[in-house]
Amino acid sequence: MLASIFFRGCVLGFSIAAPVGPIGVLCINRTLTRGALIGFASGLGAACADAVYGALAVSGISAVTNLFASAALILRVLGGAYLLWLAYSIWRSPPQDKEVSATATESTIAGAFASTFALTLTNPMTILSFAAIVSAIGIDAGKEMSSALFLIAGVFFGSALWWLILSGCTGMVANRLSGRLLSNINRISAGMIGAFACWALIGSFL
Repeated sequence: MLASIFFRGCVLGFSIAAPVGPIGVLCINRTLTRGALIGFASGLGAACADAVYGALAVSGISAVTNLFASAALILRVLGGAYLLWLAYSIWRSPPQDKEVSATATESTIAGAFASTFALTLTNPMTILSFAAIVSAIGIDAGKEMSSALFLIAGVFFGSALWWLILSGCTGMVANRLSGRLLSNINRISAGMIGAFACWALIGSFL
């Protein structure tokens, strides 16, 4: 029973992380320009945010869920503004030298993790999706704490697995790319992230 719940959590976490979005583009860009470790740290921040939302949904804390839902506009605007800043920073920053980008410090790893963790939390619709799925699965954290914990662990593991695959595969490709091509990819990534930002900001007021 618990193994089945963990597996469903893995599938859920993987399926939520896999669709291409601003976090995915950011993870790919950071892997190409700063190394696979930084790219994976970025994805891990998103995985932890998914686990937080999953935990809130499983706990059935309606007050917290309603708080995030009521603050959806503010969170979307903050997230969109932050994405715009990231797009601008990526556009102006040329890819680092490969020897430099291969050396990740604790501060750069922590910064990559924290930025995507905060960015993922600005999407309050995630908790509503989790709440609907948890309701369909039929888990009550008050009565089935072990099941709830296994589901949350599965969500984190599934999401982290996707980011590991993405950063690992991208990292293998990065070593074969020239500096000029990396610069072009950097600009394309900045444009895509900027487009996501504009979409979020415009959608907030429609």
